[in-house]
Amino acid sequence: MAATEGGAGNEQALVEQWRNMLALHARTQCALDRALHRHGLCASDFEVLDILAESHAADGPAACRVQEIAERVHLSQSALSRLVARLEKDALVERALCAEDRRGVRVALTAKGRALHADVKPVQRAVLARMLAD
Repeated sequence: MAATEGGAGNEQALVEQWRNMLALHARTQCALDRALHRHGLCASDFEVLDILAESHAADGPAACRVQEIAERVHLSQSALSRLVARLEKDALVERALCAEDRRGVRVALTAKGRALHADVKPVQRAVLARMLAD
């Protein structure tokens, strides 16, 4: 019976750790959304801009396939498509068909998107530093 109780204690600690992680994520997401709202963005918008800003080709900035972005953000394909459409409407990104695969779509930052990302990146990083500090 003692082994079962110890197992239950370990299980409870695991569940508690999971719930603490979820709570930290929720608090951080809310803090990011509040801070980025002043710049017309939400946390997911910035995450996509950040992924695109980090992408580089040998000859300069590169575009990412929507599928590549989807693998890095925690959104459904349809939610990501709506987000990219909204960013495109705001002239922050542009979409084009993939030259190598006509079914795929590539997304790239516009000059306006690159400038907004550069302005907002310190804000996002400051929120992360504050919320994730031990």
